[in-house]
Amino acid sequence: MGKPETVRLVSKEGFEFVIDYKAACVSNTIKNMLSSQGNFTETELGEIKFPEISTPILEKVCQYFYYKLRYTHCPDVIPEFKIEPDIALQLLMASNFLDT
Repeated sequence: MGKPETVRLVSKEGFEFVIDYKAACVSNTIKNMLSSQGNFTETELGEIKFPEISTPILEKVCQYFYYKLRYTHCPDVIPEFKIEPDIALQLLMASNFLDT
């Protein structure tokens, strides 16, 4: 079975974000979950549930995945990735867990 084209990330409230496989793999945690051997739900369905991550935080994480993909090998000036102060701590905890 080949790699899926998209991955579904599910927040604690049950909201689903369908993102490109390459974008999801910006996270080493997600990459490892999707590439693990065996019949794990994540690998089989291409879906990962995050019962600890709220919808607004997971949405910002997904935005960061695309930002990182776009600007990692870009020689031009990289624009700032804006983070609202009221979500900074939750976002930091999520990014630490996701190893991004």
